[in-house]
Amino acid sequence: MKNNRKIQIGVMGSASDLKYSKKIEKIAEEVGYWIAKSNATLIFGAEKDYDSLSTSACRGAKKANGMTVGITYNRGLDIFEKNNVDVIIPTGLERGGGRETALILSCDGIITISGGSGTLTEIAIAYQANIPIVALANTGGWSEKLIGKYLDERKRIKIESATTPKLAVEKIIKLIINKYEK
Repeated sequence: MKNNRKIQIGVMGSASDLKYSKKIEKIAEEVGYWIAKSNATLIFGAEKDYDSLSTSACRGAKKANGMTVGITYNRGLDIFEKNNVDVIIPTGLERGGGRETALILSCDGIITISGGSGTLTEIAIAYQANIPIVALANTGGWSEKLIGKYLDERKRIKIESATTPKLAVEKIIKLIINKYEK
């Protein structure tokens, strides 16, 4: 990027009520770790009441001393992952559309891991806003279903794929840089 602003990479993925495996949780932590190692800022959906793959990424970013920004719904600074977040932004909006819009529009690019309906909403918002998306392969959910696809005939952006956390971060950074160099 041409200015000194850090790249802001969002990590979107399943909430714990979808009962993802420890293996998928470790993948999310690794994504956060590699975002921090790349000197980018991690943006994540800060949940108030339970864990998620996004909060796992936050923990991974802090293991590498990275900068983390949690965007949450409703009001107040009380969130589930309070020990590893640097900045909490309460949107005053509800979960299920409003918060997700603020979350995605705060990102230069997003990496998705597995994912249910919330992740699908976030992917659709990123697509509409021409924000690059890299989905981690072999993690299930909407990430797996949408790899290599456009969401509609406009063909705004193709949902790219990566097979490892490190490759996902490398790919999203390249996509972001290419977007801003145009």
